[in-house]
Amino acid sequence: MKWSELSILTTNEAVEPISNILHEAGASGVVIEDRLELEKEREDQFGEIYQLNPDDYPEEGVIVKAYLPVNSFLGETVDEIKEAINNLIIYNIDIGLNKVSISEVNEEEWATAWKKYYNPVKISEKFTIVPTWEEYTPVNTDELIIELDPGMAFGTGTHPTTVMCIQALERTVRPGDRVIDVGTGSGVLSIAAAKLGAGKVEALDLDDVAVQVAKLNLKLNKVHGIASVSQNNLLDGIAEGADIVVANILAEVILRFADDAGRIVKNGGSFIASGIIQQKKEVVKEAIMDAGFEIEEIITMEDWVAIIGKKK
Repeated sequence: MKWSELSILTTNEAVEPISNILHEAGASGVVIEDRLELEKEREDQFGEIYQLNPDDYPEEGVIVKAYLPVNSFLGETVDEIKEAINNLIIYNIDIGLNKVSISEVNEEEWATAWKKYYNPVKISEKFTIVPTWEEYTPVNTDELIIELDPGMAFGTGTHPTTVMCIQALERTVRPGDRVIDVGTGSGVLSIAAAKLGAGKVEALDLDDVAVQVAKLNLKLNKVHGIASVSQNNLLDGIAEGADIVVANILAEVILRFADDAGRIVKNGGSFIASGIIQQKKEVVKEAIMDAGFEIEEIITMEDWVAIIGKKK
């Protein structure tokens, strides 16, 4: 079978929304080539990649690659992807040079192309994310493992926005808590919450494909008895109170349901919001405060921000 490799030269700010656009268009996995990876300090005892080839990375910006089957609809699909990326400008998202190129690869190349970028990565004090095909021995007895197959979903779970959410969950989840994960995607945050001791986790996503992917990942990590997944638009129709609402979504989307989070989160509970670029920090912060939360902590990583609000 022939596959088309779609390559988009963009900015770090646009990586998450473009990845979602590609997923919704039917991409079976996304590869992110960010030159900043070459500058990061890495500790090899955690199994991270520490020998990277500079030739694999762009001189500037970030390259996002996806693989689409070559069929009669490919041209229309690519046009829809280009239009959706251009529309990100409406949300004040910098898409950079936005250079799009297409090349053809065979199935064997596609099946292994993205795997070389994905090794076990320790992302927090407790969690290590491990690809399903890798053998990994925990370094510490209290280490928590999340198994993911990025070929099925929205990336590897190691993007700064996801990492900050998991670190925030480590600070806030208490045994028996009810957690709602808004826009769950691959389900990685729901898996983390369940492994941290939450009593009930409800994962929500409007995309039916994401719902199916999250269900698979919950089963893979043996937390499907604690966490469930359903198709839902943000917090619409959710009435039962929660101890924690967590969302790794674009800032513009967080603004749309901050008041609903204020309604649902119990007194003393937390609202964790990530996916926020630095330029949108203040407006999201104000919306969270207006919804009835006190800002407990602001976490930053690279150009991204996560906010933890505590219900008054």
